Amino acid sequence: MPDTRLTAHVHGHVQGVGFRWWTRSRALELGLAGYAKNLDDGRVEVVAEGIRGNVDALLELLREQPTRSGRPGRVDTVVEQYSEPKDVKGFEER
Repeated sequence: MPDTRLTAHVHGHVQGVGFRWWTRSRALELGLAGYAKNLDDGRVEVVAEGIRGNVDALLELLREQPTRSGRPGRVDTVVEQYSEPKDVKGFEER
């Protein structure tokens, strides 16, 4: 049962570079549910639910500079917010 929900807005060069696919792969490895979605303003919105430690691990991967994990694109900043989980299933690219 998930105990937290992360909504992260990722700023930088993160669209058209495989960022959503990479995020989905890392989230599934961590046992998380949610989605990664391009926004009209060039950001990517990442919503991830799961065990707090795994959600925090994904956030750390999103922020990692320089990336040792092979993350595509360039992340300038990540703005995160935690909330109550909604018990979503699977992780998708939108």
